[in-house]
Formats: sequence, C-alpha cells, structure tokens
Amino acid sequence: MRDFSDAIKRLRERLDDARTYLKIDTSRSRLSELELEVARPDLWDDQELAKRINTEYSNVKGDIDEFDGLASAIDDIEVLHELAREVDDASQEPEIDEGITKASRQLDTLEMRSLFTGEHDEVDCIVQINAKDGGVDAQDWSEILLRMYTRWAERRGFSVEVDDVSEGTEAGILSAEFTIHGRYAYGLMTSERGTHRLVRISPFDNQGRRQTSFASVQVWPVMDAPNVDVNESEIRMEVFRASGAGGQHVNKTSSAVRLIHEPTGLVASSQEERSQLQNREKAMNRLKAMIAARIEEEHAAERDRIAGKPAQVGWGSQIRSYVMQPYQMVKDLRTEVEDGNVSAVLDGDIDDFMVGFLRFRRATDNSGA
Repeated sequence: MRDFSDAIKRLRERLDDARTYLKIDTSRSRLSELELEVARPDLWDDQELAKRINTEYSNVKGDIDEFDGLASAIDDIEVLHELAREVDDASQEPEIDEGITKASRQLDTLEMRSLFTGEHDEVDCIVQINAKDGGVDAQDWSEILLRMYTRWAERRGFSVEVDDVSEGTEAGILSAEFTIHGRYAYGLMTSERGTHRLVRISPFDNQGRRQTSFASVQVWPVMDAPNVDVNESEIRMEVFRASGAGGQHVNKTSSAVRLIHEPTGLVASSQEERSQLQNREKAMNRLKAMIAARIEEEHAAERDRIAGKPAQVGWGSQIRSYVMQPYQMVKDLRTEVEDGNVSAVLDGDIDDFMVGFLRFRRATDNSGA
C-alpha cells in the first residue's frame, strides 16, 4: 500500500492558503449579514441595490460552498488513506490517487483568485478600443480585437453590452466602447490595457505587402456611484442614433448619448436605454467611474515614484504583438508569454496571457514593496 501522506499534507497546506486568499472567515460573517438582507421584504424596492446584494450573496456563498466542499473531499481522502494503510489494502490506491488529483486541480483553479490583488478586480469593466497607426488595416484590426474580447467573454460565461461603435471609413471600426459583465472581469481585462500590434499581409493592399497596424485598448472598473466631482461645463455631449439591438423605436430617434470630458479626453457612451435622459445618466455614471479610476491611477503612480518602485508598462505602450507574417506568433512583451496558434488567440483563447500578466503584476508589486 503506497503512502500518500505527503500529497495529502500538501493539499492541507494549499487549503489553508485558500482560506486566506478567499477570506473565508470574513466571508462567513458577511454571509450572515447578506442572508438577512436578501430576506428583507422591501429589498426590491430599490432594484439596483437588490441586484448588488444578490450578486454579492451569490459570490460569497459560492466561495464558501466551494471551500467547504473541497475541505470535506480532502477529509474523505485522508480517512480512506488511513483506513487503507491500517489493513494494507492496496486496492484503494486508485481511488485515493484520483481524489488527490481532483482536489489538486480544484485548488489550481482556486489559486488564480490569489492573483487578484487590485481593489476593483472583482467588478465589471468598461473597455474602449481605438484604431491607431495603420489606416484601414488598423480599423480592421480594431474590429478583430472587439470580436476577440467578445468571444473570450462568451467562453467565460460573461455578458457583453456594446455601448458605442464608430464604423471605419472603408472597413472595420474607428472605435468601440463596451461593458463586460462578470466576476473578475476588470481584474482579467487589466492585462489588455495598452497598445496591440498586428503584423500581416494586408488584405487591403493590392500588391500584397506586409502591413503593421496598431490599436489601443483602455479598461476601467465599473464603480457604484463613484465619489468624484465633475464640472458640467467641462463635458461636451453628443447625441446619435443607436445601433444594434433596441428595435425600430431606438433606431428612429437620436436617443444615444456620448459624453466627452474635455480636460482628460475621456469618453463615455450609452445607447441601451430608450430615452436620451436615461442614456445621459448612464453615460455620466460611466464617465465618473473613468475619472475616478484615472485619479486612482495617478495617485498610485505618484506613490510608486516616491517609493522608487520600478515603472510598469502603462497606457500607450505596446504590450503585445500578433504576427501572422512571416511567421505565426502572439507574444506579450511584458511577460514573455507566447502562443503560436494565432487563430485560436484571435478567437478568444487569451487566458494564458491574462494569467501571465496577473503573475507579472503580483511579482512586480512585491519586488517594489
């Protein structure tokens, strides 16, 4: 009968780590509070509050249930191992081995949570894509990126709400703004902030020459009622006809709203509501979230400068190259993560790049602490 004691001990150690990064003890107290909240008969009088409470309740309960289930499974493995060792029953080895492997895989998945160290990592996110250098190829590249992120979100069970798309002059798009709804959407999408470079044979060049084009991606967390003062006189509003879902009524009226904050150049849009007033309110909330996030980023950059922490690759910097000619390779220039299957990456298979960046971010933060 094999001795699995060391493997089981390692599972116990990893489970203890999970208790810390999942904040299980704090979550148990919070769950008790949330159970009282969700049982309130007047909770749905405020629908936005009710949605937030129910989402938090579902997340907290899910974490606790997953942790408790894993702890119970490890207990069962340990008991089976002890009993089998007592009677030297080697026939139990396959079941014990399988249980350890399964628990280890579950812990692998859980340990990704430890990489989410940012204050807003758990929330939804607003994403903007803008075509940069490269003319019509850059506009086509921007549309490819929009599809890539949409497919990635679908794979994870997230939903995507397209807020604004500006069509390209010949093909593709000049810009797009969309919101990704899902737990840890912002934490994952922080890996995408920056400039993305595409090298390929241009489908728009009659001579079939290789073209390099660029598109920028910016990401902001969706914040609830961000506490930031905005001077209305510094905001320019544009109205336009909504596109996509919404039906005839939406497309016949200029109900969609785009707000431009002149001092920062930040832009927020909304077209999903039926009235211009509602869209303006929603766009304003998004704009405030962007401004609040910008302020936080500036404060963090100043703290890092004072502390002498190494500069990170930031907004406007090239972060990743997607090469289709003369060879096939996607490479992240910050983390050195590579993938030779460009088609799969452009179809939304970008998790390895995201995890690589989260590990890079944590290592960078720790090295400058």
